[in-house]
Amino acid sequence: MTGNLAHLTLAFGLLGNVVSFMVFLAPIPTFYKVYKKKSTEGFQSAPYVVGLFSAMLWIYYALLKTNVMLLITINSVGCFIETLYICFFLFYAPKKARMESLKLIVLLIVVGFGLIVALTQFLASGVTRGVIIGWICLVFSLCVFVAPLGVVRQVIKTKSVEYMPILLSVALTLSAVMWFFYGLLLGDFNIAIPNVLGFIFGVLQMILYYMYKNKKPVAGEKITTSEAKNSEMEQKIPEFKDQKIIDVVKLETLMHSDIPKPKLHKNGYDADHGDDKPKDPSNAPKHTIEVKA
Repeated sequence: MTGNLAHLTLAFGLLGNVVSFMVFLAPIPTFYKVYKKKSTEGFQSAPYVVGLFSAMLWIYYALLKTNVMLLITINSVGCFIETLYICFFLFYAPKKARMESLKLIVLLIVVGFGLIVALTQFLASGVTRGVIIGWICLVFSLCVFVAPLGVVRQVIKTKSVEYMPILLSVALTLSAVMWFFYGLLLGDFNIAIPNVLGFIFGVLQMILYYMYKNKKPVAGEKITTSEAKNSEMEQKIPEFKDQKIIDVVKLETLMHSDIPKPKLHKNGYDADHGDDKPKDPSNAPKHTIEVKA
């Protein structure tokens, strides 16, 4: 029986390594978008900084234990990959986002991890040190799973899943299942308990993705409304121009109708201007043109 449990533990540990490796690679499409747009836009660095911090803590915890070598292997890979992601993010992030990310890195990685190592080395020893680090790992593992909830809020607010990669959600859910059984079979509840919440949050993200993946974002709806208004204005402008032309023609007609017409005699000239009468054609000088053959 013990042999079977050992084999199952090893199997879940190896599967956990494989799926966790997929989790670490899941953000690649996200960073490909960042590379193409040359901007981080609405993406956040918090999940990657917290992920790096968590991986460092699990390595420290595994070094204090004797039978969790598989934790060391995957979290070492995780530290390397998360560091690459953070460097990539800092390179393309705008100034404000870059400064916020650097503050978070200093707070968690330099100050936070440094204090944890220093205090547990000097103020605790033996089994107590392992228990303390185990509880800290448990809390920050929860933070890793809770970190994407900021993105979940953004998805609900904007009705857009642009900034919630589905591959990461699926990979986190599978990883939570594998590590839950690995911790359960080892009898290490510091590993098992956080992955219960990890599974719940992963399922929640997948549900939201399928709810909003085909819906138009709120911003897009505003743009569409604006475009419709512009189109209506463009249609009204020609009509207004045509109306102006018609009004000008009407005005011109009225102006011509107001000009008094001269009174004409029966013979066809103006009655009011006697001097303007044409002379008698009989009194006009005659000019004869001879044409020689």
